[in-house]
Amino acid sequence: MVRTVIERHKDMTAPWKATIIVSAALQNHDISSMLTAQQHRIRSSDSVEHGAFIFPLSGIAFLLLDTQDVPEHFEESGLTERINKFVQVHRNSFLLLFAPFIGKKELIILSEIQCRFFGTNLRILPVRNNLEVVKGMLTIAKATSKPHVDSMCDRMSLAQAHVVENSPVWEMLRDIQLS
Repeated sequence: MVRTVIERHKDMTAPWKATIIVSAALQNHDISSMLTAQQHRIRSSDSVEHGAFIFPLSGIAFLLLDTQDVPEHFEESGLTERINKFVQVHRNSFLLLFAPFIGKKELIILSEIQCRFFGTNLRILPVRNNLEVVKGMLTIAKATSKPHVDSMCDRMSLAQAHVVENSPVWEMLRDIQLS
């Protein structure tokens, strides 16, 4: 059993490479270049939402939204419908709200989106630069991918067993039960 845990730990420390489906509009974007440089497999598609990054093995989808591209009255721009469609298509969805600086406009957009999509499965991740976008996406996707989830569950079970075995409370309960 210990050998299996050690082997899985080695798997977790090995470089993680994912296949990512990217909207055709982001094919030549800096973020796609950064992902390619880290040796992730990028597949572009015209059929996914504009600005989407999809991690099929993790079941996670990210929609990149630059606050600079959002008009003053974004309710009329169709943005809400676009996000709503994205949330309906992807069960585990994240909105990457790209805001290089947090000003009044960015806070209004964030607040409006939070209010509109409160209670849905959309999670909002504010990011300031491309590095944060890549780091956030990869962290979430890796933590939810099948081999890593199984490995984390095994490690948590081992930690729990270790705590139970070495707990003074459990020793006291065993002593009481033997009496």
